[in-house]
Amino acid sequence: MIENFNIKNYNHIHMIGIGGVSMSGIAEILFHKGYKVTGSDTSESEITHKLQQLGICVVIGHDLENSKNADIVVYTAAIKDTDPELLNAKKHNIPTMERADFLGQITKMYKDTICISGTHGKTTTTSMVSLCFLEANLDPTIQVGAILKEINGNNKIGKSDYFIIEACEYVESFLKFYPKSEIILNIDNDHLDYFKTFENIKNAFIKYVKLLPEDGFLVVNGDDKNCLDLQEFSKAKFITYGIENKNVNFYAKNLVSDKKGFYQFDVYKNNEFYERIKLSIPGIHNVLNALACTALCDAYNISKEHIKNALFKFTGANRRFQYIGNYKNVKIYDDYAHHPTEIKSVANAIKNMCYNQSWIVFQSHTYSRTKNLLDDFAKVLSEFDNIIITDIYAARETNTLNVTPQSLIDKIDEYGKKAIYISKFEDIAKYLKDNVKDNDIILTVGAGTITNLGKMIVE
Repeated sequence: MIENFNIKNYNHIHMIGIGGVSMSGIAEILFHKGYKVTGSDTSESEITHKLQQLGICVVIGHDLENSKNADIVVYTAAIKDTDPELLNAKKHNIPTMERADFLGQITKMYKDTICISGTHGKTTTTSMVSLCFLEANLDPTIQVGAILKEINGNNKIGKSDYFIIEACEYVESFLKFYPKSEIILNIDNDHLDYFKTFENIKNAFIKYVKLLPEDGFLVVNGDDKNCLDLQEFSKAKFITYGIENKNVNFYAKNLVSDKKGFYQFDVYKNNEFYERIKLSIPGIHNVLNALACTALCDAYNISKEHIKNALFKFTGANRRFQYIGNYKNVKIYDDYAHHPTEIKSVANAIKNMCYNQSWIVFQSHTYSRTKNLLDDFAKVLSEFDNIIITDIYAARETNTLNVTPQSLIDKIDEYGKKAIYISKFEDIAKYLKDNVKDNDIILTVGAGTITNLGKMIVE
């Protein structure tokens, strides 16, 4: 971190990896605030095209000219020390900063940064909160971890002092932020490649809530004991919500699900009826997400009517139980779930839906997560009728743990279920087309390239 860093001291900001979800959002904020922004990325995308249309210079490949002429170079964690642009910047004594550190400085530019965090549900809840603020005409700046059709992208530039942002715990990047308020949805066993132990994950969240000012809000899941334990570490106003735990500020009663798995429920605030909410996305986990959103928005004096309307209009963020299409009366959905708890939410979401048999195609994300949570993955995958396992998506890792798709198949077998391994997506698409029956349901699940499969089947 640069000592006594002040973003106002830098005019030309060059970004390596500008096409990333978070980096592109930062680029747009800077551009709209009058900074000169340039950037590079390894490949073209809808995001890079959008930035170019705004007037931002984006080079596909390496941009050695701007990396030596900028006032500061910002790079993503995926960029290696040997990157030519990074080396070029250092050669010309241009200061450099990693994305999370820089994004933290951007949160400092807003009087009211609202951070949504937790191991699962961040993107959906960030989207819900964002739509409530938009419904109330509060004009927030938004940065969310997926494409949200209501804002036509993953970010929106507002003119108010509100900045609503998805705050990730991985490598403790959320500790770089300057939050006024936080939602903590849950604390679960994930990212053990970095954290090593669950105790370390909890400690990261303890440090995170200590960042809150006394006049801020801390909204936590009252059904999660680890979240409740955080109260003693912050002087911010503590607000709780839950379904199981009725000793909370906001809870849901009289839950009813329709045949699409969409819930209606009564919200009670401090034991008094507050409002009846109807969702247009499936799953009881989204009832919890909606309660978190309601609790936060109520603290910001957003009306019940605005909250109710926004939650009803919300039909989901990209890759969150997203309906892809229909193949011969077989519905296909895609979900980013890459942790057993998230896959369990998918399994629960389809329980109230009308279908014949379920087919899950699972692409595990990283070798370390697959190895650490192998039994949990096998247990939850065995809840589906038909299971196809494809190659593990390596992401940032190499396979030093000797874990393979067959490791998962063998473990699923111990739960009395048969799974099959198919490597190529073309072969999976053909297998499904040959075997699915009328009114079956197909779910493509994982945080990697598996998202491309559903479109292949439909097309």
